[in-house]
Amino acid sequence: MSIDLSAACDFVQKELSKQADPDKAAGAQAYMKTDMPFYGVQKPGRVPILRVLVRDHPPGTRDEYEELVLALWSLPHREEKYLAMAVATAHSQFIVPESLPLYRRMAVEGGWWDLVDEVATHMVRPLVIGFPTEVWPEVDSWVGDEDMWLRRAAIICQVGAKEKTDQERLFRFCAARMHESEFFIRKAIGWALRDYAKTAPNAVAKFVMGNRESMSGLSFREATKHLGDLVPR
Repeated sequence: MSIDLSAACDFVQKELSKQADPDKAAGAQAYMKTDMPFYGVQKPGRVPILRVLVRDHPPGTRDEYEELVLALWSLPHREEKYLAMAVATAHSQFIVPESLPLYRRMAVEGGWWDLVDEVATHMVRPLVIGFPTEVWPEVDSWVGDEDMWLRRAAIICQVGAKEKTDQERLFRFCAARMHESEFFIRKAIGWALRDYAKTAPNAVAKFVMGNRESMSGLSFREATKHLGDLVPR
């Protein structure tokens, strides 16, 4: 039996509408600096919805997985997109190389840090770790893409990878975008390096000092936040 997309979407909208809080919605919209509407339902209120959604509307194939994620993603409210991403992550058996175009689409269409960062660190990261030969050639192209959010996704997609980080690529990606003045790229460089510094502090310290003249102050401060005496101030 194929998945009932309409039933899944109707369930999500009905349950979110029950908890809608106009004051929280307005605050969230202002915080995110977006015109996209919110219900005003924070994560604790979405978790029970996700549980039922995963239990009662499971995709049986990768194609159904993509159809379900996109059906939820295409709904108009921010929380529906959050649930689309949560569903995409929950069905981890479908986080496979064939799903990378889906994640690329979500990053481009998301176009803001709360959506892009989730895609990069919870969907793209398992792919570059688990299927490096198949996936890295595509992600390599993102770091030079005209879409700023794809560039950010490439830089941060190894956040949380720890000892499985492809160090050469991380440093190469950061070096390739150091010239940018865009805040979200500078912040991404600092975040990615700061995270990897927990695993390889000496390597990050050497990279940062070797590129100190090219690195923005923001990236440098973020990258060296926990490096202590390894980096002269």
